[in-house]
Amino acid sequence: MGNISNILNNLRPFALMIVSILLLLSISRLALISLWYSRVEQSNAFGFILGQGLRFDAVLLGMLLVPLVLLMPLLSTSSLMFPAWRMVLIIYATLTFSLIAFMEMSTPAFAEQFDARPNILFFEYFEHPKEIFATLWGAYRGQLLLGIPSVLALGWCAQLVVKKSMQAAVPLSPFVAMPLAFVLLLICVMAARSTLAHRAVNPSTVARTNDALINDLALNSTYSVAYAAYEMRHEEQGGARYGNMSDEDALAIVRRESHIPESAFVDEYTTWHEAGAGNAKARPLNLVIILQESLGAEFVGSMGGLDLTPNIDALREEGLSFDRLYATGTRSVRGIEAVTTGFLPTPSRSVVKLSKSQRNFFTLGQMLKEQGYDTSFIYGGEAHFDNMRRFFVNNGFDTIIDEKDYIDPVFTGSWGVSDEDLLTKAHQTFEAMGDKPFFSLVFSSSNHTPFEYPDGRIEPFDKEKQTVNNAVKYADYAVGEFFAKARQSSYWDNTVFLVVADHNSRVHGADLVPINGFHIPAVVLGSSIKPQHYNKVASQSDLPPTLLSLIGIQGLNPMPGRDLTQLADDVPGRAIMQFNAIQAYMEDDEVVILQKGMDPQCFTFNGTHLVDERQPDSRISNIAVAHSSWASATYENGRYKSLLANSADTGDNHDVLAEAGLTPALEK
Repeated sequence: MGNISNILNNLRPFALMIVSILLLLSISRLALISLWYSRVEQSNAFGFILGQGLRFDAVLLGMLLVPLVLLMPLLSTSSLMFPAWRMVLIIYATLTFSLIAFMEMSTPAFAEQFDARPNILFFEYFEHPKEIFATLWGAYRGQLLLGIPSVLALGWCAQLVVKKSMQAAVPLSPFVAMPLAFVLLLICVMAARSTLAHRAVNPSTVARTNDALINDLALNSTYSVAYAAYEMRHEEQGGARYGNMSDEDALAIVRRESHIPESAFVDEYTTWHEAGAGNAKARPLNLVIILQESLGAEFVGSMGGLDLTPNIDALREEGLSFDRLYATGTRSVRGIEAVTTGFLPTPSRSVVKLSKSQRNFFTLGQMLKEQGYDTSFIYGGEAHFDNMRRFFVNNGFDTIIDEKDYIDPVFTGSWGVSDEDLLTKAHQTFEAMGDKPFFSLVFSSSNHTPFEYPDGRIEPFDKEKQTVNNAVKYADYAVGEFFAKARQSSYWDNTVFLVVADHNSRVHGADLVPINGFHIPAVVLGSSIKPQHYNKVASQSDLPPTLLSLIGIQGLNPMPGRDLTQLADDVPGRAIMQFNAIQAYMEDDEVVILQKGMDPQCFTFNGTHLVDERQPDSRISNIAVAHSSWASATYENGRYKSLLANSADTGDNHDVLAEAGLTPALEK
């Protein structure tokens, strides 16, 4: 009886940890269900969330307890080491409980922004503590002031409970501790795997409804972040794949769907091709891309949104306006990836942040620099954010202008100087170019949480000042002021401008991919651009090849996007959207949803929601899988880098280019 009693005394801290963590996670899950109850009810998922939630809480507990179980035979079997065992239990339980509490308390704000539990984006934000803390303090001050003391209090309570639970425990016999640890380890492994099948459970296990957030509620946030960290190991191999298509088949489909003549491709392994210009010029035009932070179609009056953007509404009638353009993702770096490189989205992070794309990766900056352009990136904040400076400097951008380069700005907020200051700096920079051709990416930031902007510029839309609606209205004001100056400038007649959003403000909804949340404005302007509305579905990744055509640039590039100025009328429009770990491929109103470890799902987009789920259409499903597979394989194999870089690394392209008569031009 004494041995049994002592075993129970030693197991009591484990039992208390299990009960406390399960209770905490259950309370959090019920709170999240209440916050999104209408969507839970619509999905008829209440029982599913609770049942699978308990399962994944057990998965987390199984993983968390393994270190303690392994240490038990080493620390709990001698009087000398037993005090250290007590201390390990107390510290581990306190830190673990505090971490789980922190993750659950941070979930509502994260889900409100990204319509998902914390995931890989959680890591990305914590790489930039200055910006993230300023944002949290400005927009979530109440949650911080309540949450941090709550986490500390819960951690303190946890250590008191564990300390008290160990009072009656004494060292175990090694002959008891060893088999006990083996049994406990077996239980932990079984709990962590949660299945006898070949593969352990993972987030795909709970992908049961057509609402991605509802599926996520069946997880817990510590697990979702841990799984994201686990998946990051695949990033340098191009990320996890959807489907099982061969790289050769994927490449063939992507080349076909780009509607680039087969004779234009320079080898059989890549999408590098000789692109013509639909608007040939004796002197190619300058190019300016104004990338607008978080400007979804829902804020643009002429696109059916709120009446917040009178200047952009006017510009849309003066240039080439894309009425059904969709962003490739929900982060700024995804928008940068699309409009400066033409690369397609993958389940991994944007190539702006990945290591294999930090040198000789194709960008418009690199291509135009080789053709004699001055190239620049102009930003109002700190350019190191999201690895932008490194990516641009190493891939063809001559000049980086950021917050430190502004003298006496009108206004400085959490994310840097105002859009007003940004666009004034851009105008001054362009005026100084003289006759030298230039390309510039100008990236705004005023329309970003916590929505700070100078007084006296706009008539507020909302009574409260710092709202997204007011920030959008101010950002539009700054765009209007810029174009008023640009029209009177020395560079206006020789420049093509693109005003486009990087992504929407918040992408959320009950669909697996909320397509409406990816709908963004874009308009191409300039003295050479005739007013026109492009009404087909189009993607952000179609914009770079279209822009090259409009400014009169010919040459080699690997972009699989379409030159929309030369696309035949009978070709259906298409867009590719990455939403957390899910990808959507849309062709007109047909949508294919891709999830890891699952077969493609086919829907119809009715203008607001995905409806009419049906058996997968093999043609469009194969196209969807091909584009995702191509992007992963192309990144992994380095085939989006300059051809000279590829040639130096592998020798793959040199002979082919020589036969095509293109090598001399590249070697100039």
